[in-house]
Amino acid sequence: MSTVNLQQRLNDLFEYIRQGKIIEAMSEFYDKETVMQENANPPTAGQAANIEREKQFLSGVKEWKGFNVTASAVGDNVTFYECALDFIATNGQPVHMEQVVVAKWKNGTIVHERFYYDTGKQ
Repeated sequence: MSTVNLQQRLNDLFEYIRQGKIIEAMSEFYDKETVMQENANPPTAGQAANIEREKQFLSGVKEWKGFNVTASAVGDNVTFYECALDFIATNGQPVHMEQVVVAKWKNGTIVHERFYYDTGKQ
């Protein structure tokens, strides 16, 4: 996949996330065998398992407030982006998360994704 096409796929993914369509994004942009990992935690393998993990995360979200990408880059089947997420938790607490995401792509879908963030600011 060319870097131009990969940049478009990444931009499309950003739009899904901005709209809070996380589960829909998982079906559209992630390979069936995708592996996702947060920091140094053990990875979660498979699209179905990762959708369940995302559903657990989203169960703690009362209202999606924003997703802002502050930097991004596209290389040879790899993308990087820095972003800030804002939402209201189900307990009413506002949450602001900043993270860097590194994704490896194959045939237009993400086959491996890793999130890097400060767990002390969650």
